[in-house]
Amino acid sequence: MKNINKETLKMAANKLMFDMSEEQYNHLLNEFDVIVSQMNLIGKIEGVDNATPMTFPFDVTSTKLREDVATTPLDRDVALRNAKDVVDGQIRLPRVVK
Repeated sequence: MKNINKETLKMAANKLMFDMSEEQYNHLLNEFDVIVSQMNLIGKIEGVDNATPMTFPFDVTSTKLREDVATTPLDRDVALRNAKDVVDGQIRLPRVVK
């Protein structure tokens, strides 16, 4: 597993275009240490590598989804009416990841 340190957290935050205070980085680093130590404890359990991964803790026998009924879509001009920045009929969003 890759070693998580303050520089790794700062690099990830920079790529996601946000920053935190030194205190917040220290707190997050402590939380990562707890998670890694818990993962190491789980890894020591005998037979854990042979266990079937659980995706959901309850058996689901029915789904409550609505019927997929085709309807008339919104006109493009109506859909884009409240958009802040429209270019070539598409909504332009601010960049959030480098």
